[in-house]
Amino acid sequence: MIASLIAALPALPIIVPLLTAILLIAGPSRRAQRTLGLAGSLATLAASITLVLLTRGGQVMPIQAGGWAAPYGITLVADMLGALMVLIAALIGLVGLVFTIAAGRDDRFVHAGWQFLLTGINWAFLTGDLFNLYVAYEVMLISSYFLLTHGTTQRQAREAFGYVAINLVASMFFLFGVALVYSATGTLNMAHLAERVPLAPAGTVRAASMMLLVAFGTKAAIFPFYFWLPHAYAIPPGGVAAFFGGMLTKVGVYSLFRVFTIIFPSGGPDPLLLWSASATMLFGVLGALAQDSVRRILSFHIISQVGYMIMGLALASQLGIAGGIFYVLHHIVVKSGLLLVGGAIEETQRTDRLDRLGGLARTNGVLALVFVVCALSLAGVPPFSGFFAKLLLIRAGLEVGQYGVVAVSIIVSVLTLMSMLKIYTTVFWGPGEPRRAPARLVVPAAALALITIAVGLRAQVLYSLTSTAAAHLTQPARYVGTVLKK
Repeated sequence: MIASLIAALPALPIIVPLLTAILLIAGPSRRAQRTLGLAGSLATLAASITLVLLTRGGQVMPIQAGGWAAPYGITLVADMLGALMVLIAALIGLVGLVFTIAAGRDDRFVHAGWQFLLTGINWAFLTGDLFNLYVAYEVMLISSYFLLTHGTTQRQAREAFGYVAINLVASMFFLFGVALVYSATGTLNMAHLAERVPLAPAGTVRAASMMLLVAFGTKAAIFPFYFWLPHAYAIPPGGVAAFFGGMLTKVGVYSLFRVFTIIFPSGGPDPLLLWSASATMLFGVLGALAQDSVRRILSFHIISQVGYMIMGLALASQLGIAGGIFYVLHHIVVKSGLLLVGGAIEETQRTDRLDRLGGLARTNGVLALVFVVCALSLAGVPPFSGFFAKLLLIRAGLEVGQYGVVAVSIIVSVLTLMSMLKIYTTVFWGPGEPRRAPARLVVPAAALALITIAVGLRAQVLYSLTSTAAAHLTQPARYVGTVLKK
């Protein structure tokens, strides 16, 4: 019985939010909706923690739907990378939902959409084949568009249409890439592709890899495909923005890490990805410096910080990839925390424009402290998690002689600190006697700030997990053998 439960565990982070969403659609009372939504999120978090504990020694846990042997049928795979990603998704989903409830921005449709979105995110992290990754993306797109436009004005809905249009174009590239991969190899199972792609026609493989790079790069908002993000993420309320800003682009980043290591390994530093990583870092931070509202500054920083993650992938060493995964996890926590701070400001002050805010540190001391912790971590100041994330990437870059991207990463860190100071000196330090944010709006962001402190003080714990995840990507024999049962 216990063995059967453990064997089915990789499916629970998908099944639990899906069933929760279906129950929420039935329309229970407002109180029951909140209870059910929080219970479903907590259950998903518990399942995700268990997955991390079971895979931390390097174990790979596959499930074959319907009993079909791989590479046939639907494959779910929980390895260290997938387990870490569903854990962070469950955490941010829970914290963002708590904030949304505290702000009174929830209803039956928001709760159901929230759980459907979490279903799609976790499905993307745990699927073992490319076509089901595509399906997971479409579940995410539908859910995210609903949450993006629910309760917004007509003008905001028009702006959100650009988000959908861009993502549909990316999905088209994804589908064409999948078709090319299948035509060249006869399979879409990732483990099977790791064996088949080296034997496939080089031209078809190259075309397929470029299409998938465009698809995932657009969803991850890397240069030059990042332009859609600041407009879209400026629309939803704080809790939804934190969930989006923390997780959605990271699904694209995860896909790049998974596909461009196991299926299309580079074998060394990738010049194209290194160039894109550098440009993403620079254009994102320069865009942030030019903005005049908290939300838009933080939105541009999502772009900039994605550049660091792609830097780790582009270096193509085990240390670089481990550092990149570390950076993904760190950034999700810190960026969600900052967006929740911004959400608390918007909910209490009714604006996030820098020229209309000031003096929040006098009436909102705890909120100011949370912002400082998350901002310093984002900029890479010790002893917070961001310092160790950037240190790992810099060390990995120096080890393989990529001094240019290392220099860019250091410059961007300084510019990031400048933009955070711009928010602090204007919003928290300037003149004014603004309203105090209630504790219920501050606690979710404070919880994430405590996590970045804890990770910074015990960075070795998370690094050991990301190293295990990186080993599966750079040396996929165990992943392939376990999935295909060789």
